[in-house]
Amino acid sequence: MGHVIVVDLGFGDAGKGTVVDRLCARGPEPVHAVVRFNGGAQAAHNVVAPDGRHHTFAQFGSGTFTPGVRTHLSRFMMVDPLALAAEAAHLRSLGVADALDRLTVDEDALLTTPYHRAANRARETARGAARHGSCGVGVGETAAYALAHDDAPRAGDCLSPARLRRRLAALRDWYRAEFPDGEPVPDVAECADAFTAFGERVRIVGGEHLHRLVRTGDVVFEGAQGVLLDEWHGFHPYTTWSTTTFANAETLLAEAGGERAVRLGVLRAYATRHGPGPFVTEDPVLTAELPEPHNGTGRWQGPFRVGHLDAVALRYAVEVAGGVDALAVTHLDVARARGDLRYCHAYEIGGRRVRRLPAGPPGDLRRQAALTERLMAARPVYADLTDAVAVIEETLAAPVVLCSYGPTADDKEERGPWARRRGPGRSVAPAAPMCPQPAVM
Repeated sequence: MGHVIVVDLGFGDAGKGTVVDRLCARGPEPVHAVVRFNGGAQAAHNVVAPDGRHHTFAQFGSGTFTPGVRTHLSRFMMVDPLALAAEAAHLRSLGVADALDRLTVDEDALLTTPYHRAANRARETARGAARHGSCGVGVGETAAYALAHDDAPRAGDCLSPARLRRRLAALRDWYRAEFPDGEPVPDVAECADAFTAFGERVRIVGGEHLHRLVRTGDVVFEGAQGVLLDEWHGFHPYTTWSTTTFANAETLLAEAGGERAVRLGVLRAYATRHGPGPFVTEDPVLTAELPEPHNGTGRWQGPFRVGHLDAVALRYAVEVAGGVDALAVTHLDVARARGDLRYCHAYEIGGRRVRRLPAGPPGDLRRQAALTERLMAARPVYADLTDAVAVIEETLAAPVVLCSYGPTADDKEERGPWARRRGPGRSVAPAAPMCPQPAVM
């Protein structure tokens, strides 16, 4: 299998976590580590173990249930030490006591602080009905502050208490000046003490650590959010402050000596979107009839919305991401259980039928905003979804190598070359998993 980069081809929530869990637990080859390469603590990758344990992975790699699999937070991550500590505590309650021992953090990774979080919530509240759908944990503010300030706090600062305090004080002062009526925030001393403790507990490393990691064994690069939310290619302004394509992971691999990886795109057998923004195939009936225990309406993010498979949006995602080598399709148990799922093969926009969206070079947010306006007026042209896997393979011109029929690693099966290359001793899900009810992933 070699290295694999796992990227969501939709608006997020396609099941990246459950796919990474499968690759680490029972994939074609053993996995040495999971590398996170974008986003931050706003990720919500739900993994359900065969014994029923459930954890929502935010910063730890979604392979952490598998003993020995390490997590590395690359310099492209925005690390929230306080949220990470809470996540580690929940993993301990599930019997995973060594998650922090298996964690490394790049010294150049930006830190997300309570000041970023408070600024995020104040800014989103001020937007009123025009909210963008933020998760409210400060990731966007972390990225924006770093673009405007050379002294943005980074993970390496946790090893230098004096520098950390200076940078946290500057950030706190910026927050108070920018949002004088914002919510209360912790004192700098309190925040600095917590972050210094974080630096003493986890292993903070230089960039060469990742170079050694990818030469030690197979690595899964786990992305966050989805390509349709990408900071440059998504439908502005309903996007994330993060590159959600394969680009960051491939940069890290190039720096490690030109290592190559399989580009694995993940999608559902139907479409979803959490929060506001264009969603051409949204179906209120599916939203009502396909509730999910781990996805719902959030105070900051908004409602969880469900619709039909969107071939037009998926073609766009693959094109702006630079192509895919293989695909993983989740929630196929839902497609099997229902007879009313369809797929959108074209849009009607202003009396014209559109099968492909324009994909320009990154950097022009005005162009992306104009595309958003077009999508708001688009209407889907549907056909019956009789065979989801066949439709997806034909639409995206790539093989489906992993099918998911339920939330656990046991509910998945490899296809094609991945099935033939399965390592010795690796168990295989049944060819026809019995999962008649809609599942989480």
